[in-house]
Amino acid sequence: MNIGIDMMGGDFAPLEAVKGLHLYLENNVHAPAAFFCIGQEDKVLPLLQEYGLDKHPAIRFIPAPEVIGYHEHPTKALKEKQQSSIAIGFHLLATGKTDAFISAGNTGAMLVGTLYSIKALPGIQRPTIATLVPKLDGSNGILLDVGLNTDCKPENLNQFAVLGSLYASNILGVSNPAVALLNVGEEEGKGNLLAQAAYPLLKENADINFTGNVEGRDVFTGKADVIVCDGFTGNVILKMAESIYDIARQRNLHNDDYLHRFHYENYGGTPVLGVAKPVIIGHGISNGKAFQNMLKLAIKMIESDLCGQIKEKYKD
Repeated sequence: MNIGIDMMGGDFAPLEAVKGLHLYLENNVHAPAAFFCIGQEDKVLPLLQEYGLDKHPAIRFIPAPEVIGYHEHPTKALKEKQQSSIAIGFHLLATGKTDAFISAGNTGAMLVGTLYSIKALPGIQRPTIATLVPKLDGSNGILLDVGLNTDCKPENLNQFAVLGSLYASNILGVSNPAVALLNVGEEEGKGNLLAQAAYPLLKENADINFTGNVEGRDVFTGKADVIVCDGFTGNVILKMAESIYDIARQRNLHNDDYLHRFHYENYGGTPVLGVAKPVIIGHGISNGKAFQNMLKLAIKMIESDLCGQIKEKYKD
């Protein structure tokens, strides 16, 4: 398998991307993948040499003279900067030269590139992005959507539930994951028009183990393995969860075993679910450990053929 890495994405690029690659190869001597390092030659090659990776058999450097900045318009930047690390990364993925692509760069450009270069799988109404949720019992749940689809229809939430269940089963190893709808009350019939209309669809969906509504206080308790909501609500929860860790760190509480699990680096990045190939978007401040975990996730998604299983589910 071949994995493309945007070496220029992130606030601390390309150093942290190189560190992450070094960490992964240090802990996986017999790496099951080849890594296509895409970036500016004068910045990436010296770092690969510094970390002893320039002659590593699993690494191939791909020059990309241009970089898409965080504040650039995604569609305009991808069109005008076709020699950027993100544009070349998607070209390699779309043409089959790589099997997955990871980046901590411009999120908008990553999403635009995903939707227009890789495209949604047949039958997928809207791809979604998900995040892992640390539960009190030590396991992880999944929350989706967390920002890609701020306005949703009931059938979108119903499909997110299937995508989340497949992710929980194949990537988290959860057998028959419990699926819940995020709502303002546990009783059937609660919530706004979206929640009220989504509930019966989820209840009748034979492809998931729907267990009913959960409230905001239940997100981290383990009442469900997969929680579905619209992207507006999910993004608010995601940012609130990130702030919990920031507050804990400021108050010197971040070494608590549970609170430490809120640190973004433990999860690496967010996968885009419902598209033809694995695309993983990292946090802009990703460090070496985060990049290492993005690589692990990409390899796990390829090995489990998650995208293929989603395609099979919706082939009709």
